[in-house]
Amino acid sequence: MACRISELVIDCADPDRLAAFWSEVLGYVELGRESDGSIEIGPPGAGFGGPQPTLVLSPSSDPRAGKLPLHIDVNPTDRDQDAELERLLALGARRADVGQTGAENWHVLVDPEGNEFCLLRRRLQPL
Repeated sequence: MACRISELVIDCADPDRLAAFWSEVLGYVELGRESDGSIEIGPPGAGFGGPQPTLVLSPSSDPRAGKLPLHIDVNPTDRDQDAELERLLALGARRADVGQTGAENWHVLVDPEGNEFCLLRRRLQPL
């Protein structure tokens, strides 16, 4: 193996808000803050360089919401898809209509700043 993804960086208007949202979604904790206002979150006890990539929420005066060239897919680990969908909606996610037919086995959602992500059906084992 030559490389591994260590971080995903998301430009956003409100790093605190998105860090709180994605920490709840993924079970992550705050790992650090940079002088530019960036907040890094990641798995508790593992942090940067662990088996899962960390997220860096980077402040931007021009964040792009909606369909990004890269988006995040999440899978439930300790409940079924329907229960996880309800949890994500309660955290502030919203449903997004991108032309789904209703036959898909995933849900398209947006985070509090409007960035699309998908909740997949398959339940994964927690790390």
